[in-house]
Amino acid sequence: MERIELWPEGAPYSQGNDPEDRPALTPYLLEQAGPQTPAVVVLPGGGYGMRAQHEGEPIAQWLNSLGLHAFVLSYRVAPYKHPAPLTDAQRALRYVRSRAEEWGIDAGRLGILGFSAGGHLASTAGTHYDRGDEAAQDPVERFSCRPDFMVLCYPVISMGEFRHDGSRINLLGPEPSEADIQLFSNELQVTSDTPPTFLWHTSDDAAVPVENALLFAGALSRCKVPFELHSFQTGVHGLGLAEQHPEARVWPELCANWFKRQGLI
Repeated sequence: MERIELWPEGAPYSQGNDPEDRPALTPYLLEQAGPQTPAVVVLPGGGYGMRAQHEGEPIAQWLNSLGLHAFVLSYRVAPYKHPAPLTDAQRALRYVRSRAEEWGIDAGRLGILGFSAGGHLASTAGTHYDRGDEAAQDPVERFSCRPDFMVLCYPVISMGEFRHDGSRINLLGPEPSEADIQLFSNELQVTSDTPPTFLWHTSDDAAVPVENALLFAGALSRCKVPFELHSFQTGVHGLGLAEQHPEARVWPELCANWFKRQGLI
C-alpha cells in the first residue's frame, strides 16, 4: 500500500528519521468515483502511545464500501507530545485538499474520523484550525485544515475530570498546565463554526468515560451545531467496527444513514 509522507524533507518537531518520526497518509482511493467525491481522514486510537490497526485499514475499507475515498493517517505518538499530533492531522487535511482535483475529491466535503485518542485528535482538528495561509511558501500550507464533518468513536474529549490519564500524559506530559488542560478539553472549544458531528460511545466504557461524548454533544447542542449521538448500554473500549457486538455493531449503519442526511453518499 502506498505511503505518502506529509513532509518528505522532514517533519516539524522531528526527533529522528525513522518511520515513526515521519507522519504519512495511506490512501484508499476508489477506482471508480465521480470527480467530486467526499473523502475522510481516519485517525486510529491508541492513547497517543500507539495506533490501533483495527481502527485504520478496516475503517478505510468500510468507507470505500459507502463510496467515500479514505486516508489513514500515521500521526506521531509518544514520545511525541503536543503540538506534533495536531500538526500532523492539520497537515493531512491540507495535503488532501491540495491534491483534491488530482484525486477527484470534493475539497469542500473532507471529513475526519477518529477512535478513542484518535477521536480526541479528530475533535481537536475540528475545534483548533485555520483557513490556510495564502502567503505561505509551501503550497500545501495555503489550504484550510478545517474538517467539513467529524465522526468521533468512543472519543477522548476532555482533559479534565473525565479524562483518560494515558492520553493526557502522552499528549501534554505528567503535569500539564491548567491552560493546556482547558485548551485541549475540546468540549470547551466548540463554537457555532464547529463541523457537524456523529458520535458514538458505550455507556459502561471503563477506559474512556461516556461523559466525554456527552460533554461534546452538549456543547454542540448549545452552539446549534448539527450532531447525532448514540450511546450503547454495554461494550468494552476499542470495539472498532464492532462486528461481533450485539448492540454496537449497528453503528456503521447508523453512521452511513447520517452520511446520507449530510449529502455525502
